[in-house]
Amino acid sequence: MSDIEELARRAQRTDTVVAVAESLTAGNLAATIGAAEGAGEWFAGGVVAYRLETKHRVLGLAEGVDPCSAACAEQLARAVRDLTAADLAVSVTGVGGPAPQDGHDAGTVYLGWSDSDATGHILLKYDGEPEEVIDASVSAAVGLLLDRMPH
Repeated sequence: MSDIEELARRAQRTDTVVAVAESLTAGNLAATIGAAEGAGEWFAGGVVAYRLETKHRVLGLAEGVDPCSAACAEQLARAVRDLTAADLAVSVTGVGGPAPQDGHDAGTVYLGWSDSDATGHILLKYDGEPEEVIDASVSAAVGLLLDRMPH
């Protein structure tokens, strides 16, 4: 069983509503989750906030927070969980490449998560073309949802 199939199965079984906030993955994570079985029942949706201004206006990212940081990932996850009334949310932010950006190496990715108990983050480092970084980030975010999902 694939991770996305397991996520769908577990979300349905535990009545867990999921949401996402995306920057780096530009909607790819939502598209992956939305294609899963029964997603209309357990996937609240998400926000694609690619521009920094959108992160500030829609998700309330605090001024001065580095968009490629643990603080940003956590704030985005918490904000989209609150916005959608989801039980569990993840966020993806970082630098896909091909070049470094604002002092961060290409392939630097932060995943944030937020549930009713806590908020946290994971730092990942990838090599490869931007498309590969995005695909790996989507897979990692689905994996993080599974890790945080009730059994």
